[in-house]
Amino acid sequence: MNMAMILLEQVTVSEQDVVTPFEQNLLVAMVFVIMFGLGSGLTPRDFKLAIRRPWGLIIGWVTQFGIMPLLAFTLIATLLFQLPMEYAAPVALGALLMGSVPAGTTSNIFAYFSKGNLALSVIMTTNSTLWALLMTPLVLTFYGMLLFADDEQFQIPITNIVATLFLLLIPVLFGMILRRFSANIGAFLELMGGFFGLFFILFLLATWVPRNWALLADTPWQTYVVAIGLGLFGIAIAFVLAKLLKLHPMNVRTIALETGIQNGPLAIAIVLLTFGGTADVGLILIVPALYSLFIVLVSTAVTFWFRRANVAEEQKIPNLL
Repeated sequence: MNMAMILLEQVTVSEQDVVTPFEQNLLVAMVFVIMFGLGSGLTPRDFKLAIRRPWGLIIGWVTQFGIMPLLAFTLIATLLFQLPMEYAAPVALGALLMGSVPAGTTSNIFAYFSKGNLALSVIMTTNSTLWALLMTPLVLTFYGMLLFADDEQFQIPITNIVATLFLLLIPVLFGMILRRFSANIGAFLELMGGFFGLFFILFLLATWVPRNWALLADTPWQTYVVAIGLGLFGIAIAFVLAKLLKLHPMNVRTIALETGIQNGPLAIAIVLLTFGGTADVGLILIVPALYSLFIVLVSTAVTFWFRRANVAEEQKIPNLL
């Protein structure tokens, strides 16, 4: 019996324990705080700057909703579909969802420490988050038809995902409104959102990983390659593309990180709110959970490499987006 079949047996026995009701409620609550903090970080000046210099947003939109879903589809078709369909289909859905969600607030932190364009990073994150209500369902529908065309029993509940996205975008809009009327409170909530983003990862490491260690230990290596490759290859592809377009080095680093660092907490919240009562929730959750854990390590390594930049020389380069 191969590893994938062993994993299937374990999930059948313990799938209801993958995420406890307490963890599910706490994770969703933290996502609301993170999304509220994302909106609280925006000011009217950010939007004015984005309108005057839109190329960063345009390129970021293309990489976010063009490169990342295509990368997820390629990894799924190449690696996951080598495994039994009973395992591959739900895990592939989680991977496709992970490649289709917008950028996460963690990208802003790494953009800052990577000597990137922080203002561009923040507006790109928010821009992709607002576009997600339209683009995430579209790319899920398109690639879902390609991946699951021969599986009539496996259908992506697009309507439920749209409703979940709409629900999770509400705190972003409220955060933007609050920042408009109270800059001090908005700045504090922005800081809290970033803190909860970090706490989200620590919470997974401290509770979810130890309790599901047997499940993760028997997870096929292909699943790990997909989860890690989404972030690593996404950063690399966007970096090369931005370099070929001869963008300012600060913007190259920013676009690379914004592309590869997806909103893992948002993807996990969508899985929990949309599939929380289904038998496959454990398998659907594997890639978003693993991605959320490993993207911190990948981004940290990339940040150390980016920090070798000669900022003094870069300041002589014109046309900052």
